Amino acid sequence: MTVDSETLQMQVARLGDHELPLPDYATPGSAGLDLRSATDHRLEPGERTLVGTGFAIALPSTCEGQVRPRSGLAARHGVTVLNAPGTVDADYRGEVKVLLINLGEDPIEIRTGDRIAQLVVAPVHRARLVEVGELSDTTRGAGGFGSTGRR
Repeated sequence: MTVDSETLQMQVARLGDHELPLPDYATPGSAGLDLRSATDHRLEPGERTLVGTGFAIALPSTCEGQVRPRSGLAARHGVTVLNAPGTVDADYRGEVKVLLINLGEDPIEIRTGDRIAQLVVAPVHRARLVEVGELSDTTRGAGGFGSTGRR
């Protein structure tokens, strides 16, 4: 794996003997690689299922893979990635899988080769925690959910 100013090279391995295309960008401006289902599934309303993509990847140690929903699948059928974004860690070498849920009103058939999600490769910054007695003060302070919208 090498990184230059334009392209990150990443190793990918097919799992099994399928002929699915490798993940690819739909357009030159796409942020995510399209992920496809490696098997058929019927997803009932309210049901969730783990869908294999038929490949494994080797991410650079400075990156993660973010598994995100496809907007068209969500808009047309109410199917989305349940744990969005799902994280593929740099040291994971198993099959990339997608946890889908059908939030729509009708069952949906997912066929082998259907685009089901997208994978965005993103940089990761690891933190070194430093314990202190107290944190510096801010205007927001400890205000939590919804606190910044109040006046």
